[in-house]
Amino acid sequence: PGQILVHRCDHGKDADTERIADRIRAGGRLDILVNNAWPGYENMVEDGEFTWPRPFWEQPVWRWDAMIGTAVRAAFMTSRALAPMMVSARRGLIVNVSFWAAQVYNGNAVYGVAKAAVDKMASDFAHELRPHDVAALALYPGLVRTEAVLDNAAYFDLSNSESPQFIGRVIAGLWRDPALMSKSGRVLVAAELAREYGIADIDGYRPVPLTVKDFE
Repeated sequence: PGQILVHRCDHGKDADTERIADRIRAGGRLDILVNNAWPGYENMVEDGEFTWPRPFWEQPVWRWDAMIGTAVRAAFMTSRALAPMMVSARRGLIVNVSFWAAQVYNGNAVYGVAKAAVDKMASDFAHELRPHDVAALALYPGLVRTEAVLDNAAYFDLSNSESPQFIGRVIAGLWRDPALMSKSGRVLVAAELAREYGIADIDGYRPVPLTVKDFE
């Protein structure tokens, strides 16, 4: 069995990101980096109003700062700090967790911009990492049963939802895939990969993969 080490990190502060990177570098090896820091869902209700679906010209600026200035920047800064370890080892995987909002309108323009950014980042990372046999890709989960989703379960259809552990199982499957480099640079759907790899969720359920048509 492996060992899990938990480090607190405020990705809104580059110095904190670099501090964690220093600790990882001290370990001497990094196989997989998953970029999933996401402060974009806080404060959806402000002064009694649900502001998420407002048009872009009425969106609070803090939402841009959270999704772009913190989430997208954290994915870049963490990858920038740690990719050299993978390049030196000539093996590694960078996963940017993203969503369909990158490809189709999903209720909030800032959200769409942020997800499109991390998709493009993964694609360009892959281009530059390919000569070093390091993979980078964007990975879309379905509806994940996070604490916040479960707290608001009355507003969600959980029949095809995924545990937080499911995407981890899929990423482990990616790492074991001998054809991993053929997937580098692509946008992939976790549930679709799970079918390819024969992976089930922790409760045995096999989520149905969503497609862009589910959001049109």
